[in-house]
Amino acid sequence: MFEIKTMNKIAACGTDIFDKASYAVSDDYENPTAIMVRSAKLHDMEFGSELVAIARAGAGTNNIPVDRCAEEGIVVFNTPGANSNAVKELAICALLLSSRKITEAAAWAASLKGTPDAPKTVEGGKAKYAGPEIMGKTLGVIGLGAIGGKIANAAVALGMKVLGYDPFLSVNAALMLEPSVKVTTDINDIYKLSDYITIHVPYNADTKNTIDAEQLAMMKDGVRLINLARGELINSEAVVKAIGEGKVAKYVTDFADDVVLGQENVIVLPHLGASTPESEDNCAVMAAHELIDYIENGTIRNSVNYPNAELAKTGDALVCVMHKNVPELISKITGACAGANIENLLNKSKGDYAYTMLDVIGSVDKAALEAIDGVFKVRVL
Repeated sequence: MFEIKTMNKIAACGTDIFDKASYAVSDDYENPTAIMVRSAKLHDMEFGSELVAIARAGAGTNNIPVDRCAEEGIVVFNTPGANSNAVKELAICALLLSSRKITEAAAWAASLKGTPDAPKTVEGGKAKYAGPEIMGKTLGVIGLGAIGGKIANAAVALGMKVLGYDPFLSVNAALMLEPSVKVTTDINDIYKLSDYITIHVPYNADTKNTIDAEQLAMMKDGVRLINLARGELINSEAVVKAIGEGKVAKYVTDFADDVVLGQENVIVLPHLGASTPESEDNCAVMAAHELIDYIENGTIRNSVNYPNAELAKTGDALVCVMHKNVPELISKITGACAGANIENLLNKSKGDYAYTMLDVIGSVDKAALEAIDGVFKVRVL
């Protein structure tokens, strides 16, 4: 029986996918086969010897010790694209919030409750909440993946000019873009030419403070910024300073910190990007399928620490080896399988880590494989 531990409330449409004859799902297991998690922080958690995978029901994995998991042979999955429509819709909302002073106007109108002749007061005071339309303006989109691409297309439908930047743009993602979306190879074009900028890239050491004082200085006066991806992608202190100087007209962010909270012309949302029942369902279903495919077949799709890999089992066993991506390790692995006939072999790498799958006839010595220096975990299916 494979035990699946849930670390947060996971949508039932996801947990119900697990076959009850082979899987048990609970939040009580001490040494589970796999973990399903949303926002719970796992950095201080000790992982049991039976744990082979963690599936994050969402895109970001900053709540998971990804590298430590890789070195323990634990595959970490995420669910890219499962919440893309939810974030796209919030981004369109953020475009309008950044332009039309909607939150300020609503708060002012609510404050008139109980005052005499409120309708007349509203009509007389509404002029101070005027704001520009987005139609005809230029939206700069940093990151044209599942989310950014949908936002770009939606903005085109709303009559905006769209300029996109993504150094890792895939052929499939490019084909999904509306023809009028212009893609630049120079991110500085986004900063210099856009009236609105929205960012949709993963957070890592290379993307931290993608927008900082230097980038803000390039922008048009009155630019409006949207950050629904990760708080650390935009330097809060630099943005607040730029707002005070009149460079930035509005900043809408889905990430609260003490720098932006309470600041004029900053709208802080409580991380609502994927907070729709549809998104939570989609993420749970995708996460469940990823775990099942890996546990039963050794197939990796959408991992953040190991490469995508798939090899059909045609022989007696499928040997799955998580290991360091270093020279000569493959020959040591195949050497340790000398007692079996290797029908097929697949080796893929991702950064410092690699995954080797061997379709074998005969038996293999799992302990001998695990004893090889640089091998993290071995599974024989």
